Amino acid sequence: MLQYQQHPLSCAVDGSIGTAFRSPYNAKTGDYILIDVLSTFEFKDSIVELVFLVAPNNEQILCRSKYECSPDGKCWVSVVIARHVMLRCNGYAAPSAIPTLVSTPGVHQVKPDSVDEYKAAAERYYAGIKGDPRLHVKLTGSWETLVGNQDTFVHILEYENYAGYDKTVELIRGSEHAKSYKALLPNVSSRSTQLAQEFAFFPTAPPRAQGGIFELRSYQLKPGVLLEWENTWRRGIEARRKFVAPVGAWFSQIGRLHQVHHMWQYPSLEARKETREKAWQIDGWAETVSKTAQLAKEMDSFILLPLPYSPLK
Repeated sequence: MLQYQQHPLSCAVDGSIGTAFRSPYNAKTGDYILIDVLSTFEFKDSIVELVFLVAPNNEQILCRSKYECSPDGKCWVSVVIARHVMLRCNGYAAPSAIPTLVSTPGVHQVKPDSVDEYKAAAERYYAGIKGDPRLHVKLTGSWETLVGNQDTFVHILEYENYAGYDKTVELIRGSEHAKSYKALLPNVSSRSTQLAQEFAFFPTAPPRAQGGIFELRSYQLKPGVLLEWENTWRRGIEARRKFVAPVGAWFSQIGRLHQVHHMWQYPSLEARKETREKAWQIDGWAETVSKTAQLAKEMDSFILLPLPYSPLK
């Protein structure tokens, strides 16, 4: 047990990778971990989160492990694990993600004199793939920038894992959808895309029509701090949830790396200002902002307006 006692017991729940309880040895069949909460605990309808930082060669052992709980230390019952999340890959810490979803935030910079033509062509393409049941893709939303880089449009697509992405790309290639996409290209001066995953604690909102504006915030993080950013943000996010429901949050997997995005919806810019001011009055929010700012190299905020065919608007 000495290898687990390098830090106070309170560090077991502080969310910091630097103070994680760890063993210097690889796991083997027959090993077990016992956690005592030192108080009575009502398990009915409860959700308990355990985060394991494991080496790649220990992943399968963790996935095959048996999990049990007991309210009194005498009667033990098996518990169902809703999902496993791998938090250590190739020596780098990774955040908890919804493993079945892959999103592609795409940004199109449009020629100023071709905005109307682009909008019409983009609607044919994105509304077309949204309504095609053969494709393994869902249109999360499409927006035009109001404040930020002008004549810029953002489209977020959601796929059923990487296999869904591969199948969708193959089905679109050579189809009418491909022709629709080529039709919008003459109006575009530049375009970029990423493959990203949702943060498990921040799932994307379903289609809704609440009106108002959207804010997309993007952070270029320092390499190697993504898990620390997630743990800090996870602890402070409740201060924001008291006043506004988040739309979604994603971290990049392919494309520009070490990048995080999150999106919010407000009735107006004035409502955004009032909401953010209220959050600053909640304990923990100022600390969250301070810590996450130290982990970022660059930060951007864009105010977006949804396009008519956007599921989120």
